[in-house]
Amino acid sequence: MTTISELPPGFADKVLSAQSTFRSVMDAMARPGSVRRIVPMAGAPGPMMRGTAAIALTLFDHDTPLWLDARMAESPDVVKWLKFHTGAPVVQDCSIASFALVSNGAALPPLDRFALGTREYPDRSTTVIIQLESLVSGRSFELRGPGIDGVATLQASIEPFDLLERLRLNEVLFPRGIDVVLVADDAVVAIPRTTRAVSKGS
Repeated sequence: MTTISELPPGFADKVLSAQSTFRSVMDAMARPGSVRRIVPMAGAPGPMMRGTAAIALTLFDHDTPLWLDARMAESPDVVKWLKFHTGAPVVQDCSIASFALVSNGAALPPLDRFALGTREYPDRSTTVIIQLESLVSGRSFELRGPGIDGVATLQASIEPFDLLERLRLNEVLFPRGIDVVLVADDAVVAIPRTTRAVSKGS
């Protein structure tokens, strides 16, 4: 049984670290497909990567319902750490989640189960954060859309294998839709709902 004192710490310097992480995430959103680095924090609980933990410390609070995949939810350290450091309520229903943490992309639920926003409030949708093995090796993908000069190429070990095909629902839903953040250790890439992506050569 892990006590609070045994949990990995949060940011050593809360203000500077949160500002730095926020900038990295916003830069990633503004330039889809580009790899941004997050200054690592001291530690992360269980199956949570350092970049994911830093994003949680920066963006989650008691007003951001959070959905965890089975691997995250079954880790007592993750649940305790999130509750202690962020206060974000963990929910079972992913359709009301502001954020979703996915450590096993192969088990990602259908995207239309998450909050998709409304026409009046398209921002009331779920941002899905998916952990991957790598954002520099794997299959190649071409990304187009706002913030991209022509075409951006992303090479990543994306799971689920058909994630980008699933994200095509954003084309029909816009301005509603799902924003995705990919994390590999301390690296982050964003695929916002305005981005269109295809496997290279397909």
